[in-house]
Amino acid sequence: VGKPLVDNGDGTITDPNTGFIWKKTDAWLDVKKFYTWADHREYVDWVNTNKEKFGGYDNWRIPNKTEALTLFDKTGVKSLVDKNGTSYPIDSIFAPGGASNTWITECSDEKIIRMDLKIGVDTGYPTADVWSSMRLIRKEGEASAVKEGVVPTLKVESVSEQSAEPVT
Repeated sequence: VGKPLVDNGDGTITDPNTGFIWKKTDAWLDVKKFYTWADHREYVDWVNTNKEKFGGYDNWRIPNKTEALTLFDKTGVKSLVDKNGTSYPIDSIFAPGGASNTWITECSDEKIIRMDLKIGVDTGYPTADVWSSMRLIRKEGEASAVKEGVVPTLKVESVSEQSAEPVT
C-alpha cells in the first residue's frame, strides 16, 4: 500500500511513494467554478500566478491519467466527501467539498476526456460542452508553467451564472 500522504501545512499534499505534490484544494473549492476544457488554462495560470497562496510554487499543472489514478483508492478504505455530500475513494487528507472529477492531459480540443475519481475511470465525451473541476499536481524539478509577462486574471462566477450544469 505504501507510505501515507503528507499534509505539508501550506496548501499542498505530498505523496512520498511517487514524489508528486498535489494541491490540497481543487478548482471548485478555490473559486466555486467548473471549467470546460477550452478554458481550463485560466485556472491553472491563476494558481501559478498566485503561488504565495499555493505552497509558493508556480509549476502547477493538470495530471495525466496515470498520475490522477494514484489518488484513487482501489481498496475502498479511504473516503472524501464531495460538494454534493457523496463519498468517493480518495484520501480524506484532501479538503472536503470539492468535485470528484478532474481534467487530465490526455484531453484535447479534438478528444474531450475527464477523469472520474468516484470510479477511477477516464470518460470520453462526444462534445466540448462538458464542465469539470481540476486537481493540480507538480513535481520537484519540473519547469515553471507561468509565461513571462503574462498576468492571468480570474473571473469568479456564481454557479447560477454558468451556462451549463456540470456533469458530476
